Amino acid sequence: MSTPPSRLPLFRQTVRDEWIDYNGHLSEGYYVLLFGFATDALMDEVGLDAGYREASGCSLYTVEAHVRYLREVARGSDLTVRTAVLGADGKKLRLLHELFVGEPSGEPVATEELFMLHVDQSAGRSAPLPAAAHERLTALLAPAPEWAGRGIREV
Repeated sequence: MSTPPSRLPLFRQTVRDEWIDYNGHLSEGYYVLLFGFATDALMDEVGLDAGYREASGCSLYTVEAHVRYLREVARGSDLTVRTAVLGADGKKLRLLHELFVGEPSGEPVATEELFMLHVDQSAGRSAPLPAAAHERLTALLAPAPEWAGRGIREV
């Protein structure tokens, strides 16, 4: 089941020819690239943008990701990534991205769940999120879908 619409802007991109693999579908690495662009859009939205990173020396680092490839994506498809904040606590952030062909309705073609840390790059360790960004992130909290937080299936 897909998460409810968030109040975040949606990230949109059209599949480029060079992103197509030998099977004629979107290559797996480009799903992650698209989700990365959506993370960047979230960071810009909540004030963790390039200016913040330059001024503070801090940024979000992905420390764990779980991608689900649910359906093939064809050349030239118009894609939309919908992002939800599942948790924001001090130094930690849990995000969910859902990738759709066209508008975000029905079931996604792929999902990515991220666990991120706010890191002070000069100290080389995690640091508290700035209060304003933490407040914006917590205002965007959404319930997790039933499949979130699960590991890879056993064979």
